[in-house]
Amino acid sequence: MNKPRWVMDGGFWELDRSTPRTIEGEGRAVPGEPLPLGVSRGTRLSRPKQIDFFQRFMFAPFIPSYSASSHGLSLQRVLALPFTQKWFATLLAQFNLQKFVSSFKKNGALQSSRLENMRKHLEDRSLYALGCCSELLLSPDDTLLLSLDFYGDDNSKKPRKKAIFHHKFPNHNLNVEAVWPGLFIDKAGNYWDVPFSTAIDLASLASDSGASYHFCMHHNAGQPEQLGGDETAEVPATLLPGISLRSAFTLKKNVEIWRSNAKKLKMVQPFDIFLSNPHISASGIIGAAVMACFGNNSVRPQLVDKSQQFEGFYLHAPAVKSTLLVDTFSSVSFTAQHGNFQRLLLDLTRFHARLDFPSGSKFLSVATRLAQDFFNSQQPTMETVQAICPKATISFQQQIAGPFSFRVDSGVEIDWQNKDWHMRVDDPVFSIEYALHVLGSAKAVAWYSPKHREFMVELRFFET
Repeated sequence: MNKPRWVMDGGFWELDRSTPRTIEGEGRAVPGEPLPLGVSRGTRLSRPKQIDFFQRFMFAPFIPSYSASSHGLSLQRVLALPFTQKWFATLLAQFNLQKFVSSFKKNGALQSSRLENMRKHLEDRSLYALGCCSELLLSPDDTLLLSLDFYGDDNSKKPRKKAIFHHKFPNHNLNVEAVWPGLFIDKAGNYWDVPFSTAIDLASLASDSGASYHFCMHHNAGQPEQLGGDETAEVPATLLPGISLRSAFTLKKNVEIWRSNAKKLKMVQPFDIFLSNPHISASGIIGAAVMACFGNNSVRPQLVDKSQQFEGFYLHAPAVKSTLLVDTFSSVSFTAQHGNFQRLLLDLTRFHARLDFPSGSKFLSVATRLAQDFFNSQQPTMETVQAICPKATISFQQQIAGPFSFRVDSGVEIDWQNKDWHMRVDDPVFSIEYALHVLGSAKAVAWYSPKHREFMVELRFFET
C-alpha cells in the first residue's frame, strides 16, 4: 500500500473527502477549495474493505455513520465474497436506524401489535441502501474497481456508479476514474451532484524532500445539481460542463530542528511506529501551477475561491470558451511532538501547523500595495492586511490512555470585525483515534464535523 499524500495540494487537486452521504463513504472536493485535514483523504482502503476489517478483527457487527442533512443515523454491514486471490467482491448494506425509530414511535401507538408494526416498518425499502463493489487485481501493478450503489425506493437519490483503474509505474501512480453521478463538496458545505465526471490523474510518488509533479485531465458533463446547503449558492465554476487540464511542479524541503536521543522502553512496541520519535521539524513547499479550461467551466476566469481575486497570469477567450491560468503557490509547515507513544498515559502530544499561500502573484501584489502604503505614511486597510495573510490550518493530538488519543484539526482565520478576539476557527473536525499497534501504523478513527454535522468511523493506514 502506498503511503497517502499529505494534503499539501488540497487547494489545487480534488482529493477525496470522507462523508457519510454516500454508501462508499467518500466524495470529492471542488477543485480549488481546500478541505479540513481531519476528513481529507489520500489513497485508502475502500469502504467495504474497511468495514470487513472491523467485522473480522475488531468484532464490530455494525458500523455507524451520521449525516444530519441526509439520512441521519445509519448502520452498515458488509458481506465479503473473496472468489479468488485476485478478485474480491462485497455487498455493503446500510440500514437507516434513525428513520426507522422515528417512524416506529410515530405510528406504533396506532397498531394493536407492536411486533406486527415493527415488521411492517422493516419492510419499508426506503430504510435500506445497498452497495455492490468488485475489485479485480489484473496484475501486480494494475487494479480495476467497479461499484454500484442503490438507495431503496427514494427517487431523489439516483444509483451511483463508479469505475476506477489504477496502475503503478516506477515512482508514479496513474488513476483513471469515471463516476456518474459524482458527488462534490465545496468549502461552504454544499453538496453537488455532477451527472457524469471522468478524470485521468498522473502523479509522482510523494517524497520527504525533492521535486515532484502532478498532471490531471478532468471532464464534466451535464448541469450540476445541488443536494443540500445554501440554496442561493452559485455552482462552482470548475463543476460546469467542460474539460480542464491542470499540472503542477513542486519542490519540497524538510528541516529537522531537533530529535530526541532518549532511549525508548525496551520490549515495548509503540502504539504507532510513525508517532514514536519526539522531534521538532519544519518543511517548505514551493511550486508552479497551470490550469487550462475548455467549455462552460471557463466562463469566469478564477481559481474558484471568489473571496480571493485572482492576480496571476491568465488568458481568457470568450469566443471559444477557453481560459489559461498560471500562478505559483507555497506552503510552510511546522511539527512538534513530545512522547514516544509507548506508555499507557499521556505519552504523546503532537502539534502541527501549516501556512498556505495559494497564489504567489496575489501575495506579491498585496505586499507591494502594503509597502506603498507604509512608504506614503498611509494606514493600510483591514481588507489589504487580511488579503496578505496565509491560510492557516492546525492539528493537535493528545494521547488519552493506551492506544486512545484525541485529535482536533481546524482552519484558523482572522476576523477583524470581532474587536475582542481576531482569531476564529474554521471548519473544525474532532476525532478519537484507536491505534492498532499490532499492524505497525494503523488506526480506527471516529470523527465528527460540527459544520457539516457528520460523523463516521473509519480505518486508516500510514497516516500522520
